Amino acid sequence: MSTPFLIPAHEGIKQVEQLMRSQAGNDHHPDLRAALEHLLMAGGKRIRPTIVFLVGNVVKAPHEKLVTLGAAVEMLHTATLVHDDLIDGSLLRRGIPTLNARWSPAATVLTGDFLFGRAAKLAAETDYLPLMKLFSETLTVIVNGELTQMFSAKGIIERKNYYNRIYAKTASLFEMSSLAATMVGTEDEIIRTSMKTYGYEVGMAFQIMDDVLDFTGEQSTIGKPVGSDLLNGLVTLPAIYFAESHPDNPEVKLLAEGGWGNTAKMEILVKSIQSSNAIRNAMDEAVEHVDKALEAIEPFKQSPEYESLAGVARYIIDRNS
Repeated sequence: MSTPFLIPAHEGIKQVEQLMRSQAGNDHHPDLRAALEHLLMAGGKRIRPTIVFLVGNVVKAPHEKLVTLGAAVEMLHTATLVHDDLIDGSLLRRGIPTLNARWSPAATVLTGDFLFGRAAKLAAETDYLPLMKLFSETLTVIVNGELTQMFSAKGIIERKNYYNRIYAKTASLFEMSSLAATMVGTEDEIIRTSMKTYGYEVGMAFQIMDDVLDFTGEQSTIGKPVGSDLLNGLVTLPAIYFAESHPDNPEVKLLAEGGWGNTAKMEILVKSIQSSNAIRNAMDEAVEHVDKALEAIEPFKQSPEYESLAGVARYIIDRNS
């Protein structure tokens, strides 16, 4: 789809990518430089640093600080993807081989660690202690969420568990990106709270739509088998809606009893969810989050960045990957 809302951040994103590339300079191991280049070549939508620029421009934050912050946010995000792919055993991301498809687990972990370290260094270069604290707290939330998903989320058909999990996994970083951009531009707590809410709501919508696409997308587009979350025991919002309306479904009962390892039965459940209203209900909930995001930025409607921020929010629910 057309993404004209990205245009105001285009030059800034190019500077962010240049800064990211510079983080593995000539004084680092050549394989590390090659790994970072591979990760950057894999692309991505750069939605998080885009939000950094759009929000930061609303509050007239210094451009150079937004470049530094945008690079810190995207390197943190990239580091989490490196570790996620290793944990999940994913061999492809966006159709490109992951690091763990090429390297040993140890080398992959160390690359992720390097990215975390460089992200923290960039965050520190904003020279603002509260932002550095926010950055470290967000990383802690992400890691804790990953551990929760690994050890105490499988087969759990429960909304609170799901919402906590997707906040930790995704929305927390969107929230941080939006709030941090205001922190380098204004001390106005009302503005900071509004933009923090925007980031949170967009992030929640983003992950819900990811979970919808897990059921509706093409494997070649989403980069993983359709229904893969459920086949791994992870119960997302479409499955929760289906379970709530079909509590006596035998596959739902099997899932709740720990039977997600029964691939044949779970594939039946995936097809049942696909042919029900559950996916539409989950999409409607994502739309509700986008509406709340738009409501949060309503006071900034006269800003030239408003339409771009609104465009990002709407794009979240219109994308197909």
